[in-house]
Amino acid sequence: MFSRNLKNILKESFWMAIDAIQQNKLRSILTLLGISIGVFSVVGVMTAIRTLESSVASGLNVFAANTFVIQKYPDIHFRHGDKKYRNRKNIDYDQYKKLKDRAKLPVLISVSEASSVRNVKHKDKIVKSNVEIFGGDEGSLRIFKTYISDGRNLAPDDIRYSRNVCILGMDVVDRLFPFEDPISKKIQIEGLNYYVVGVAERQGEAFGQSQDNYIAIPITNYLQKFSNKWTTLSINIEAPSENYYEKTREETIGIMRSIRKVSPGEENDFEIITSDEMIKKFSGFTAGIKLFALSISIIALVVAGIGIMNIMLVSVTERIKEIGIRKAIGATKQDILTQFLMESVFLSEFGGITGIILGITAGNIVSILFNIPAVIPLDWAFIGLVVCSIIGIGFGSYPAWRAATLDPVDSLRHE
Repeated sequence: MFSRNLKNILKESFWMAIDAIQQNKLRSILTLLGISIGVFSVVGVMTAIRTLESSVASGLNVFAANTFVIQKYPDIHFRHGDKKYRNRKNIDYDQYKKLKDRAKLPVLISVSEASSVRNVKHKDKIVKSNVEIFGGDEGSLRIFKTYISDGRNLAPDDIRYSRNVCILGMDVVDRLFPFEDPISKKIQIEGLNYYVVGVAERQGEAFGQSQDNYIAIPITNYLQKFSNKWTTLSINIEAPSENYYEKTREETIGIMRSIRKVSPGEENDFEIITSDEMIKKFSGFTAGIKLFALSISIIALVVAGIGIMNIMLVSVTERIKEIGIRKAIGATKQDILTQFLMESVFLSEFGGITGIILGITAGNIVSILFNIPAVIPLDWAFIGLVVCSIIGIGFGSYPAWRAATLDPVDSLRHE
């Protein structure tokens, strides 16, 4: 019986709240706008960041399992640290060979470096846009989680004798060899002839950029023909298993410190890069943006809540006689309280839903710009609705209580 009465009260209060809102459309729209802007700002920013984080998690996860990279510069750093990193010695091919000879635990030690070239040719076909020229060895493709789809990989003798051979990414194949087999064909890179020995599997896109727009050549050939005084190599290490990962890392760091003559007690003059660390660094960067967006949104929602309280107080003042009539015909304090609370919560929730829809839509513009999968942050949508409910109840309680405690006799006399 009690539940049925409560249901009837809520139903009646809901429709009375809708009617009151319809009678004051402009005032209601302005109130909704305040709530919508607050929710829109936080949901929009969180959606955009969540979309980027989702793409970054997959895009930065470029290395094979149990691998890490030694390089001169960190992958993510800010300008205030540029001088520190620039002053480090370059990692050269001799250091790579010494590490490969001394290290016992890694199952694979590979080397790589890249730059870009233009006007790559095959007969009358030319790739005029930039193509990544990638110097590597027989282990480079495995480290970067791609494989040969046709032909062969770079061989140790290719590295030893600095041969003019290459492996093509699928973007280059599509443009230079649309209707023929590229294996054993000759291409020109900056006027130099290279023979195609292999074609790599298609990898697709990351961050809106193709991962197949490259040509891989032997690292020794790259250093002879495409390097300059700023060239520094990346050394890629693969541990035998997850259990030996830390031991392999410690051994490698110790050997590199010895090779580069880093004194005991001094910090490493090189970086150890893993996919997990890159993702953590990016997440740390976005955490500050999230906190800032949340702070601004809280201020906007509090201001919107004050607006709701003000609107509801005006509404109570305008409807004093209506309240008196309802009390005279039997409405209780609970009925009046429920009616005005329902009106306040409905305004907040409707504004919140509008803000969530706009926020998710605006936030996913990032996915269109960077050609990455869209994300719908259900957790933040739920949080937005809960916050709106709290605002509606919190800022609507006083006006609702004031309406519920009005004296019916004084209310009926009100003009």
